[in-house]
Amino acid sequence: MGKDALNPDAVAPVDFQEVQASEQFKELRKRHRSFVFPMAVAFLLWYLAYVLLADYAVDFMSTKVWGNINIGLILGLLQFVSTFAITSFYVSYSNRKLDPLATEIRNELEARITAHDQAAVAHSGARGGNDDGVTT
Repeated sequence: MGKDALNPDAVAPVDFQEVQASEQFKELRKRHRSFVFPMAVAFLLWYLAYVLLADYAVDFMSTKVWGNINIGLILGLLQFVSTFAITSFYVSYSNRKLDPLATEIRNELEARITAHDQAAVAHSGARGGNDDGVTT
């Protein structure tokens, strides 16, 4: 265990409950949820529809489209395509709407920690302390 663990000045000034209660964090959470929940519901409905069609509409799903390729195979492959499309859409959404706000929050927290660390060093130097916590 390092010496800083016992030094009360080493504790960072970040109150994570305060951060979670901030308007920026609430907005970040709102933006994330407004994308994730509807998209998850849409995908699950699409998947459930595929499963139900495969189980109860066998004649429809086995309808040949071209050679041995039938509607069931096409819809099954579209499950993969839709997964990649949702992933791409999420990455784009995150880059535009989530990441800038998350970066802003992170930079503010890092600035608080840096300011606190600088103040602790200045305080330590002002009282004549050294690395072992013994004042001279």
